[in-house]
Amino acid sequence: MTEHSPTASDTTALYVYAVCRAEGSPALDGVSGVARDAPLRTLPLGSLTAIVQTVRAAEFTDEAWQERLTDEPELERYARAHHEVVSAVAAQAPTVPLPLATLYNAEDRAEFVLGNESARFHAALERIAHHAEWGVKVYATGSPGDVGGGAAQRPSTPSTPGDRGRPAPGAGRAYLERKRNLQARHEQQREESLRVAETVDTRVCRIAKASRRLRPHGPGTAGDHRVQVLNATYLVAEHRSAELELLVKDLRESTDAGIELSGPWVPYSFVGEV
Repeated sequence: MTEHSPTASDTTALYVYAVCRAEGSPALDGVSGVARDAPLRTLPLGSLTAIVQTVRAAEFTDEAWQERLTDEPELERYARAHHEVVSAVAAQAPTVPLPLATLYNAEDRAEFVLGNESARFHAALERIAHHAEWGVKVYATGSPGDVGGGAAQRPSTPSTPGDRGRPAPGAGRAYLERKRNLQARHEQQREESLRVAETVDTRVCRIAKASRRLRPHGPGTAGDHRVQVLNATYLVAEHRSAELELLVKDLRESTDAGIELSGPWVPYSFVGEV
């Protein structure tokens, strides 16, 4: 829904953060948004309300935004400012967050485009009302270093001077057998981790209204070599959040797996394409 970035000749543009279903104007005291010199305000869309802010168009040209994408601290500042507005509104009313840098060249243009999407907004708001998004990650048991062998896994050589350089009888077969056993153990650990992941997903889905399986992440920060076998997000009713936390605690104890629970979040993953 993001329009083309305004040209440098434009003086201002309308930045849209979210669309909500609120009886009155949401309280936004203490939240500044991405622009420091313009207040956040509401834009009526019939029975819906958009949260908007007037911004300098020159700061959101294609060139300016591409430059910002290479400046990680600056990009994070914009992302945090956007999320703070969305979170503040979502704490007060069912809210559909819009993507970062959703811009319109004029207010009447925003009213027209957003108004035409009202049916989709209503459907999304109906789906996520009184729900939050939770993330669940499951990590494989065992260490990746358990497989592959090393110096200790090489065939031994005799210490007798006359036989130096010749493998001891049966050393090659013993080495291959050890390697096969390690590989079998690694495969068994992997299969068990995948079974645990499926169990976790199945159990959490019984509580959740909807779920999404995401691509597992690779190894994380330095020193963290865990293998992720489940990366999923769930839409859970607010009154079942304590039940979810208790379930994850029980699953950690019963499976002895590395399970991480994060949330509650604004349900970005479940508002659909709006």
